[in-house]
Amino acid sequence: MIPIDARLDAQVRDWVLLPIFIAMYAVGCVRHHVSRALNASETSDKARDEVKNEITDGNLATRADRLASFCGYLRPRSFLSRLNYLCDDERGKLSETRGSDTSKKAMEMMSDPTKATAMMSKSLINIVPQMVTGAWVNFFFTGFVVGRVPFPLTASFRGMLQRGVALRGLDVTYVSSLSWYFLNLFGLGGVFRLTLGANEEETDPMAGRQAMMGAMGANADRAFAQIKERLAATKHEHTIWRADARATAILSALCEGKSEIEARRIALKK
Repeated sequence: MIPIDARLDAQVRDWVLLPIFIAMYAVGCVRHHVSRALNASETSDKARDEVKNEITDGNLATRADRLASFCGYLRPRSFLSRLNYLCDDERGKLSETRGSDTSKKAMEMMSDPTKATAMMSKSLINIVPQMVTGAWVNFFFTGFVVGRVPFPLTASFRGMLQRGVALRGLDVTYVSSLSWYFLNLFGLGGVFRLTLGANEEETDPMAGRQAMMGAMGANADRAFAQIKERLAATKHEHTIWRADARATAILSALCEGKSEIEARRIALKK
């Protein structure tokens, strides 16, 4: 079957495509500011301190991990000073006791009805606007073809781009109004970050706390103890001490007719 080409009316662009985009962007802006207002009203000083401490611990873990991975670029004296700052038994940052058991925090969050209500309200803020805008698009704009993708596609994309249009012979590159709604629903995140700044996850302290908990594991003290053991077992060797040997190996391999990649591999074994 030869695909059918259709000529799109400019009024469809003015009365269907642009109104859906403007409505989706406006709803996203309202949802963004409402979420920020709720987070600002619900976040106490204690919660801010907890988030600050967890971010500090996460940055400390990242710093220790980078020190273990890239210590060869530091001089021995610089490496020892950083190792002492992190792993000293008395004053080391990794030796401090945090006592932050995330399972205990999760139980406290589940037992507090105000936190459960806050989580439910945030979920409703995301779900209700999507339901309303989806019903609005489905009621007023079903059956319109609003645009066309400027590159060829296979027939497997028909279900994604032509929802609500019962024309099997239409070229798969055409986009229906309902599909345009879903494309805006899942594709406006970058526009919101560009125009509004931080997204909802970055402005939500609870989401940031949960992400930090997942990164640090069940217990921060246990995670820091593992990092401390890794740093203690790290054997420091300054890369500049082997630079002359590696340069000689590269030159010898190149003189033997080997490629640059092979020469570099040989030098890394030195």
